[in-house]
Amino acid sequence: MGEKRVVVNKAYLYEEDKPLTVCKTSLFYTGDGFAAYDCHGDIIFRVDSYGPDTRDNDEFVLMDVAGNCLLTVKRKRPTLHQRWEGFVGERSDGQKPIFSVRRSSILGRCTMEVEVYDETGEEYTIDGDFSQRSCLIYDTNKRAVAEIKRKVDASTSVMLGRDVFTLEIKPGFDGAFAMGLVLVLDQINGDDPVEIGDEQVHPFVEDI
Repeated sequence: MGEKRVVVNKAYLYEEDKPLTVCKTSLFYTGDGFAAYDCHGDIIFRVDSYGPDTRDNDEFVLMDVAGNCLLTVKRKRPTLHQRWEGFVGERSDGQKPIFSVRRSSILGRCTMEVEVYDETGEEYTIDGDFSQRSCLIYDTNKRAVAEIKRKVDASTSVMLGRDVFTLEIKPGFDGAFAMGLVLVLDQINGDDPVEIGDEQVHPFVEDI
């Protein structure tokens, strides 16, 4: 097992690789909620729909299956680099963030820089293209701690649409933190349209 790194909640540290199947709960708008399932089909994380009628489209809450708030991510304004901040639980006024995410450049596709606000001052880099569901999250030592990738249906060898993808969490990395980064990535560069004609499958059982 890799070095344990708790940012949000120690309950989501795993002893071995933990692949989660993440799917959008609505296909009509970017960021219309997510559900993340383990290989047994159990929901691990969920984000309720936050479509165009949501009062504050700059703040989203990650919950467990019971609806307990694990993490709030909020866009910081004004900012040229699309900076987002993460807060433990349901954010309250005056609460200090535990991490931030920002684009490394204001122009074009670029890496994302993640800074954790604790005694370690840990920094992470997100490299790849989330709109294509192809990203790696690296720690300070350039070790991959999580990966976002397209999901392939093992029974048909068909690559599924971008509304269903895999988040693979490496041993010792905080899964709730990883899922919070997915929410931020979806807002910053996940706005490519869903491909019409891609096969849609509800992932009650992980194909691994």
